[in-house]
Amino acid sequence: MCFGVSLSSTPGRLYECPPQGAIKRQSARAIRTTRTMAPTREDVLKALAAVSDPATGRSIVDAGMVQGLVVRDAHVGFALEVPAERGRTAEPLRKASENAVSNLPGVLSVTAVLTAHQEPAPSKPGPPRQTGIPGVVSIIAVASGKGGVGKSTVAVNLALALARLGMKVGLLDADIYGPSVPRLLGIHQKPETDGARLRPLEKFGIKAMSIGFIVGEDAPVIWRGPMVQSALTQMMNDVAWAPLDVLVLDMPPGTGDAQLTIAQRVPLKGAIIVSTPQDIALIDARKGLAMFRKTEVPILGIVENMSVFVCPNCGHETHIFSHGGARATAAEMNAPFLGEIPLVSSIREMSDAGTPVVAQKPDSKEAQAFLALAARVAQNLGQPQRAAPRIVIE
Repeated sequence: MCFGVSLSSTPGRLYECPPQGAIKRQSARAIRTTRTMAPTREDVLKALAAVSDPATGRSIVDAGMVQGLVVRDAHVGFALEVPAERGRTAEPLRKASENAVSNLPGVLSVTAVLTAHQEPAPSKPGPPRQTGIPGVVSIIAVASGKGGVGKSTVAVNLALALARLGMKVGLLDADIYGPSVPRLLGIHQKPETDGARLRPLEKFGIKAMSIGFIVGEDAPVIWRGPMVQSALTQMMNDVAWAPLDVLVLDMPPGTGDAQLTIAQRVPLKGAIIVSTPQDIALIDARKGLAMFRKTEVPILGIVENMSVFVCPNCGHETHIFSHGGARATAAEMNAPFLGEIPLVSSIREMSDAGTPVVAQKPDSKEAQAFLALAARVAQNLGQPQRAAPRIVIE
Protein backbone atom coordinates (compact mmCIF):
# COMPACT_ATOMS: atom_id res chain seq x y z
CA MET A 1 0.00 0.00 0.00
CA CYS A 2 1.36 3.42 -0.85
CA PHE A 3 0.42 7.07 -0.60
CA GLY A 4 1.12 10.30 -2.42
CA VAL A 5 1.71 13.53 -0.55
CA SER A 6 2.57 16.82 -2.24
CA LEU A 7 4.85 18.90 -0.05
CA SER A 8 4.81 22.10 -2.10
CA SER A 9 4.09 25.50 -0.61
CA THR A 10 0.43 24.66 -0.99
CA PRO A 11 -0.39 21.45 0.95
CA GLY A 12 -1.10 18.59 -1.44
CA ARG A 13 -3.56 15.76 -1.32
CA LEU A 14 -3.09 12.67 0.75
CA TYR A 15 -4.50 9.79 -1.23
CA GLU A 16 -4.35 6.04 -1.46
CA CYS A 17 -2.61 4.88 -4.60
CA PRO A 18 -4.36 2.42 -6.92
CA PRO A 19 -4.08 -1.11 -5.51
CA GLN A 20 -1.09 -3.02 -6.81
CA GLY A 21 -2.58 -6.38 -5.99
CA ALA A 22 -5.47 -7.79 -4.09
CA ILE A 23 -5.26 -9.52 -0.75
CA LYS A 24 -4.49 -12.82 -2.49
CA ARG A 25 -1.34 -11.36 -4.07
CA GLN A 26 -0.22 -9.87 -0.77
CA SER A 27 -0.80 -13.18 1.01
CA ALA A 28 1.16 -15.01 -1.66
CA ARG A 29 3.95 -12.49 -1.37
CA ALA A 30 4.02 -12.93 2.42
CA ILE A 31 4.33 -16.70 1.99
CA ARG A 32 7.04 -16.30 -0.64
CA THR A 33 8.94 -13.91 1.63
CA THR A 34 9.28 -16.56 4.30
CA ARG A 35 11.40 -18.51 1.79
CA THR A 36 13.23 -15.48 0.35
CA MET A 37 15.74 -13.17 1.94
CA ALA A 38 14.48 -9.66 2.51
CA PRO A 39 15.83 -7.11 0.01
CA THR A 40 18.79 -4.94 0.96
CA ARG A 41 19.15 -1.21 0.46
CA GLU A 42 21.42 -1.93 -2.51
CA ASP A 43 18.76 -4.17 -4.07
CA VAL A 44 16.19 -1.40 -3.82
CA LEU A 45 18.52 1.25 -5.25
CA LYS A 46 19.40 -1.05 -8.15
CA ALA A 47 15.71 -1.54 -8.95
CA LEU A 48 15.05 2.20 -8.75
CA ALA A 49 18.09 2.95 -10.94
CA ALA A 50 16.31 1.14 -13.77
CA VAL A 51 13.51 3.75 -13.67
CA SER A 52 14.14 6.77 -15.93
CA ASP A 53 12.67 10.23 -15.54
CA PRO A 54 10.89 10.95 -18.85
CA ALA A 55 11.58 14.66 -18.45
CA THR A 56 15.36 14.25 -18.44
CA GLY A 57 16.01 10.67 -19.55
CA ARG A 58 18.20 10.14 -16.49
CA SER A 59 17.85 7.44 -13.85
CA ILE A 60 15.86 8.71 -10.87
CA VAL A 61 18.70 7.52 -8.62
CA ASP A 62 21.42 9.28 -10.61
CA ALA A 63 19.30 12.42 -10.71
CA GLY A 64 19.05 12.44 -6.91
CA MET A 65 15.27 12.19 -6.94
CA VAL A 66 15.10 9.30 -4.46
CA GLN A 67 15.16 10.64 -0.90
CA GLY A 68 14.71 9.20 2.58
CA LEU A 69 15.03 5.55 1.56
CA VAL A 70 14.20 3.19 4.44
CA VAL A 71 14.36 -0.62 4.20
CA ARG A 72 13.13 -2.40 7.31
CA ASP A 73 11.88 -5.96 7.75
CA ALA A 74 10.97 -6.31 4.06
CA HIS A 75 9.01 -3.02 4.18
CA VAL A 76 10.36 -0.25 1.94
CA GLY A 77 9.68 3.46 2.08
CA PHE A 78 11.07 6.37 0.10
CA ALA A 79 10.23 9.79 -1.27
CA LEU A 80 10.43 10.77 -4.94
CA GLU A 81 11.32 14.46 -5.13
CA VAL A 82 10.35 16.43 -8.23
CA PRO A 83 10.27 20.17 -9.02
CA ALA A 84 7.19 21.97 -7.76
CA GLU A 85 5.86 22.61 -11.27
CA ARG A 86 5.79 18.85 -11.91
CA GLY A 87 3.98 17.95 -8.71
CA ARG A 88 0.61 17.34 -10.35
CA THR A 89 1.92 15.37 -13.34
CA ALA A 90 4.57 13.12 -11.79
CA GLU A 91 2.21 10.44 -10.45
CA PRO A 92 3.03 7.97 -13.30
CA LEU A 93 6.72 8.24 -12.41
CA ARG A 94 5.95 7.62 -8.73
CA LYS A 95 3.85 4.62 -9.68
CA ALA A 96 6.60 3.20 -11.90
CA SER A 97 9.09 3.57 -9.04
CA GLU A 98 6.73 1.85 -6.64
CA ASN A 99 6.15 -1.00 -9.10
CA ALA A 100 9.88 -1.49 -9.62
CA VAL A 101 10.42 -2.04 -5.89
CA SER A 102 7.23 -4.08 -5.42
CA ASN A 103 8.49 -6.61 -7.98
CA LEU A 104 11.64 -7.36 -5.97
CA PRO A 105 11.60 -10.80 -4.31
CA GLY A 106 10.87 -10.59 -0.60
CA VAL A 107 9.24 -7.15 -0.52
CA LEU A 108 6.13 -7.05 1.70
CA SER A 109 5.04 -3.46 1.22
CA VAL A 110 6.14 -0.23 -0.42
CA THR A 111 5.36 3.29 0.79
CA ALA A 112 6.24 5.62 -2.09
CA VAL A 113 5.67 9.31 -1.43
CA LEU A 114 5.74 12.03 -4.07
CA THR A 115 7.15 15.36 -2.91
CA ALA A 116 7.13 18.54 -4.97
CA HIS A 117 9.85 20.80 -3.63
CA GLN A 118 9.66 24.57 -3.83
CA GLU A 119 12.07 26.99 -2.22
CA PRO A 120 10.39 29.40 0.21
CA ALA A 121 10.27 33.06 -0.80
CA PRO A 122 13.00 34.95 1.11
CA SER A 123 10.81 38.02 1.46
CA LYS A 124 8.32 36.18 3.70
CA PRO A 125 10.20 34.93 6.75
CA GLY A 126 8.56 32.55 9.18
CA PRO A 127 5.79 29.99 8.70
CA PRO A 128 2.29 31.12 7.70
CA ARG A 129 -0.14 31.49 10.55
CA GLN A 130 -3.59 29.98 10.30
CA THR A 131 -6.79 31.22 11.84
CA GLY A 132 -8.38 27.85 12.50
CA ILE A 133 -10.51 25.26 10.74
CA PRO A 134 -13.57 26.68 8.95
CA GLY A 135 -16.81 25.72 10.66
CA VAL A 136 -15.11 24.46 13.85
CA VAL A 137 -15.77 26.59 16.93
CA SER A 138 -13.22 25.10 19.36
CA ILE A 139 -10.24 22.75 19.02
CA ILE A 140 -8.77 20.95 22.02
CA ALA A 141 -5.79 18.61 22.29
CA VAL A 142 -5.68 15.48 24.44
CA ALA A 143 -2.00 14.77 25.04
CA SER A 144 0.42 12.82 27.19
CA GLY A 145 4.12 12.99 27.84
CA LYS A 146 4.55 9.31 27.05
CA GLY A 147 2.70 6.37 25.57
CA GLY A 148 0.82 3.66 27.45
CA VAL A 149 -1.19 5.90 29.78
CA GLY A 150 -4.53 5.42 28.02
CA LYS A 151 -4.60 8.80 26.27
CA SER A 152 -6.48 7.57 23.20
CA THR A 153 -9.10 5.80 25.33
CA VAL A 154 -9.64 9.04 27.24
CA ALA A 155 -9.79 11.11 24.02
CA VAL A 156 -12.40 8.84 22.39
CA ASN A 157 -14.63 8.63 25.45
CA LEU A 158 -14.27 12.38 26.07
CA ALA A 159 -15.42 13.08 22.49
CA LEU A 160 -18.40 10.77 22.93
CA ALA A 161 -19.24 12.32 26.30
CA LEU A 162 -19.16 15.85 24.82
CA ALA A 163 -21.54 14.64 22.12
CA ARG A 164 -23.90 13.30 24.80
CA LEU A 165 -23.91 16.81 26.27
CA GLY A 166 -25.47 18.00 23.01
CA MET A 167 -22.38 19.24 21.22
CA LYS A 168 -21.40 18.54 17.60
CA VAL A 169 -18.08 16.77 17.99
CA GLY A 170 -15.24 15.63 15.74
CA LEU A 171 -12.27 13.43 16.63
CA LEU A 172 -8.95 13.67 14.79
CA ASP A 173 -6.37 10.94 15.36
CA ALA A 174 -3.13 12.92 15.10
CA ASP A 175 -0.91 9.94 15.91
CA ILE A 176 0.41 9.12 12.44
CA TYR A 177 2.75 6.33 13.54
CA GLY A 178 0.38 4.61 15.97
CA PRO A 179 -3.26 5.43 15.16
CA SER A 180 -5.73 3.94 17.66
CA VAL A 181 -9.04 5.55 16.72
CA PRO A 182 -10.00 2.97 14.05
CA ARG A 183 -9.83 0.15 16.61
CA LEU A 184 -11.41 2.15 19.44
CA LEU A 185 -14.40 3.18 17.30
CA GLY A 186 -14.63 -0.10 15.38
CA ILE A 187 -14.31 1.64 12.01
CA HIS A 188 -12.98 -0.49 9.15
CA GLN A 189 -14.07 1.33 5.99
CA LYS A 190 -12.10 4.03 4.20
CA PRO A 191 -13.14 7.69 3.86
CA GLU A 192 -14.54 9.01 0.62
CA THR A 193 -13.62 12.22 -1.15
CA ASP A 194 -15.55 14.74 -3.18
CA GLY A 195 -12.44 15.47 -5.24
CA ALA A 196 -11.38 18.36 -3.05
CA ARG A 197 -11.80 17.21 0.55
CA LEU A 198 -12.06 13.99 2.48
CA ARG A 199 -15.32 13.19 4.22
CA PRO A 200 -14.87 12.15 7.86
CA LEU A 201 -16.41 8.86 8.92
CA GLU A 202 -19.21 8.97 11.48
CA LYS A 203 -19.74 6.59 14.39
CA PHE A 204 -21.70 6.89 17.63
CA GLY A 205 -22.76 10.43 16.69
CA ILE A 206 -19.27 11.92 16.16
CA LYS A 207 -17.13 12.57 13.07
CA ALA A 208 -13.71 10.95 12.94
CA MET A 209 -10.60 10.95 10.78
CA SER A 210 -7.40 8.92 11.12
CA ILE A 211 -4.49 7.87 8.94
CA GLY A 212 -5.47 4.39 10.14
CA PHE A 213 -8.60 4.59 7.97
CA ILE A 214 -6.31 4.62 4.93
CA VAL A 215 -3.33 2.52 6.02
CA GLY A 216 -3.85 -1.11 7.03
CA GLU A 217 -3.77 -1.80 10.77
CA ASP A 218 -0.58 -3.84 10.47
CA ALA A 219 1.10 -1.65 7.84
CA PRO A 220 3.91 0.56 9.18
CA VAL A 221 3.99 4.25 8.26
CA ILE A 222 7.63 4.90 7.36
CA TRP A 223 7.52 8.68 6.99
CA ARG A 224 9.93 11.39 8.00
CA GLY A 225 8.97 14.62 9.74
CA PRO A 226 7.94 16.75 6.72
CA MET A 227 5.62 14.02 5.41
CA VAL A 228 3.98 13.65 8.83
CA GLN A 229 3.51 17.41 9.11
CA SER A 230 1.93 17.55 5.65
CA ALA A 231 -0.47 14.72 6.47
CA LEU A 232 -1.48 16.38 9.76
CA THR A 233 -2.06 19.72 8.07
CA GLN A 234 -4.24 18.12 5.45
CA MET A 235 -6.30 16.09 7.92
CA MET A 236 -7.06 19.33 9.71
CA ASN A 237 -7.67 21.63 6.76
CA ASP A 238 -8.73 19.34 3.90
CA VAL A 239 -11.41 17.34 5.70
CA ALA A 240 -15.07 18.38 5.65
CA TRP A 241 -15.36 18.84 9.42
CA ALA A 242 -17.94 21.62 9.54
CA PRO A 243 -20.12 22.24 11.37
CA LEU A 244 -18.56 21.33 14.73
CA ASP A 245 -18.76 22.80 18.21
CA VAL A 246 -15.51 21.11 19.18
CA LEU A 247 -12.79 19.07 17.47
CA VAL A 248 -10.87 16.75 19.81
CA LEU A 249 -7.29 16.01 18.73
CA ASP A 250 -5.88 12.70 19.95
CA MET A 251 -2.24 13.77 20.00
CA PRO A 252 0.76 11.46 19.62
CA PRO A 253 2.76 10.94 22.82
CA GLY A 254 5.78 13.11 23.48
CA THR A 255 6.84 16.64 22.53
CA GLY A 256 8.09 16.33 18.95
CA ASP A 257 7.40 17.64 15.44
CA ALA A 258 3.73 16.70 15.35
CA GLN A 259 2.95 18.51 18.59
CA LEU A 260 4.82 21.63 17.49
CA THR A 261 3.11 21.61 14.08
CA ILE A 262 -0.33 21.53 15.66
CA ALA A 263 0.49 24.04 18.39
CA GLN A 264 1.85 26.49 15.82
CA ARG A 265 -0.72 26.13 13.04
CA VAL A 266 -3.95 25.61 14.95
CA PRO A 267 -5.52 28.05 17.45
CA LEU A 268 -6.04 25.46 20.18
CA LYS A 269 -8.62 26.31 22.80
CA GLY A 270 -6.60 24.31 25.26
CA ALA A 271 -4.80 21.07 26.08
CA ILE A 272 -5.67 18.20 28.40
CA ILE A 273 -2.77 16.19 29.82
CA VAL A 274 -3.45 12.51 30.55
CA SER A 275 -1.21 10.63 32.97
CA THR A 276 -1.23 7.63 35.23
CA PRO A 277 -0.50 8.38 38.91
CA GLN A 278 3.02 6.91 39.23
CA ASP A 279 6.09 9.12 39.28
CA ILE A 280 7.67 7.73 36.08
CA ALA A 281 4.63 8.82 34.05
CA LEU A 282 4.25 12.16 35.79
CA ILE A 283 7.83 13.15 34.88
CA ASP A 284 6.87 13.12 31.20
CA ALA A 285 3.44 14.63 31.89
CA ARG A 286 5.20 17.69 33.33
CA LYS A 287 7.26 17.97 30.14
CA GLY A 288 4.13 17.84 28.00
CA LEU A 289 2.44 20.51 30.10
CA ALA A 290 5.53 22.71 29.92
CA MET A 291 5.65 22.36 26.11
CA PHE A 292 2.09 23.60 25.72
CA ARG A 293 2.78 26.54 28.01
CA LYS A 294 5.85 27.48 25.96
CA THR A 295 3.70 27.47 22.82
CA GLU A 296 1.06 29.58 24.61
CA VAL A 297 -1.62 26.88 24.59
CA PRO A 298 -3.94 27.15 27.61
CA ILE A 299 -3.96 24.13 29.92
CA LEU A 300 -7.49 22.88 30.46
CA GLY A 301 -6.26 20.46 33.10
CA ILE A 302 -4.72 17.12 34.04
CA VAL A 303 -6.57 13.79 34.09
CA GLU A 304 -5.44 10.87 36.24
CA ASN A 305 -6.16 7.72 34.24
CA MET A 306 -6.01 4.20 35.75
CA SER A 307 -6.35 5.94 39.10
CA VAL A 308 -7.65 2.95 41.01
CA PHE A 309 -8.22 -0.69 40.09
CA VAL A 310 -11.71 -1.92 40.90
CA CYS A 311 -12.07 -5.70 41.18
CA PRO A 312 -14.91 -6.81 38.89
CA ASN A 313 -15.86 -9.60 41.33
CA CYS A 314 -15.88 -7.99 44.76
CA GLY A 315 -15.51 -4.29 44.01
CA HIS A 316 -12.38 -3.96 46.14
CA GLU A 317 -10.20 -0.98 45.21
CA THR A 318 -6.43 -1.32 44.75
CA HIS A 319 -4.01 1.48 43.85
CA ILE A 320 -1.82 -0.47 41.43
CA PHE A 321 -0.11 2.62 40.01
CA SER A 322 -0.22 4.61 43.23
CA HIS A 323 -2.90 7.26 43.63
CA GLY A 324 -3.24 11.03 43.65
CA GLY A 325 -0.05 11.75 41.74
CA ALA A 326 -1.76 13.67 38.95
CA ARG A 327 -3.76 15.75 41.44
CA ALA A 328 -0.57 16.66 43.29
CA THR A 329 1.20 17.50 40.02
CA ALA A 330 -1.69 19.73 38.96
CA ALA A 331 -1.45 21.63 42.23
CA GLU A 332 2.34 21.86 41.94
CA MET A 333 2.16 23.28 38.39
CA ASN A 334 -0.86 25.50 39.04
CA ALA A 335 -3.05 23.61 36.57
CA PRO A 336 -6.67 22.47 37.00
CA PHE A 337 -7.28 18.87 38.01
CA LEU A 338 -10.07 17.43 35.88
CA GLY A 339 -10.71 14.13 37.62
CA GLU A 340 -9.88 10.45 37.95
CA ILE A 341 -10.67 7.59 35.57
CA PRO A 342 -10.67 4.14 37.23
CA LEU A 343 -8.79 1.09 35.95
CA VAL A 344 -11.72 -1.17 35.13
CA SER A 345 -11.59 -4.22 32.88
CA SER A 346 -14.86 -3.27 31.16
CA ILE A 347 -13.29 -0.04 29.81
CA ARG A 348 -10.49 -2.05 28.22
CA GLU A 349 -12.79 -4.79 26.91
CA MET A 350 -15.24 -2.38 25.29
CA SER A 351 -12.41 -0.29 23.84
CA ASP A 352 -10.83 -3.35 22.23
CA ALA A 353 -14.23 -4.33 20.82
CA GLY A 354 -14.71 -0.92 19.20
CA THR A 355 -17.65 -0.03 21.45
CA PRO A 356 -16.35 2.57 23.96
CA VAL A 357 -17.95 2.56 27.38
CA VAL A 358 -19.62 5.97 26.94
CA ALA A 359 -21.34 4.71 23.79
CA GLN A 360 -22.11 1.21 25.05
CA LYS A 361 -23.01 1.80 28.70
CA PRO A 362 -23.49 5.55 29.22
CA ASP A 363 -25.23 5.06 32.57
CA SER A 364 -22.46 2.94 34.08
CA LYS A 365 -20.15 4.25 36.81
CA GLU A 366 -17.20 4.07 34.43
CA ALA A 367 -18.97 6.18 31.80
CA GLN A 368 -20.02 8.71 34.41
CA ALA A 369 -16.36 9.47 35.09
CA PHE A 370 -15.92 10.47 31.45
CA LEU A 371 -19.18 12.45 31.43
CA ALA A 372 -18.01 14.38 34.51
CA LEU A 373 -14.73 15.10 32.70
CA ALA A 374 -16.65 16.31 29.64
CA ALA A 375 -18.79 18.62 31.76
CA ARG A 376 -15.70 20.28 33.22
CA VAL A 377 -14.12 20.66 29.77
CA ALA A 378 -17.34 22.09 28.30
CA GLN A 379 -17.32 24.81 30.94
CA ASN A 380 -14.01 26.08 29.57
CA LEU A 381 -15.02 26.15 25.92
CA GLY A 382 -16.95 29.40 26.20
CA GLN A 383 -13.79 31.44 26.77
CA PRO A 384 -12.38 33.66 23.95
CA GLN A 385 -10.39 31.85 21.26
CA ARG A 386 -6.65 32.48 21.25
CA ALA A 387 -4.60 33.24 18.13
CA ALA A 388 -2.15 30.62 16.90
CA PRO A 389 1.34 31.41 18.27
CA ARG A 390 4.47 31.88 16.25
CA ILE A 391 7.10 29.57 17.66
CA VAL A 392 10.65 30.89 17.89
CA ILE A 393 13.38 28.45 18.92
CA GLU A 394 16.36 30.18 20.47
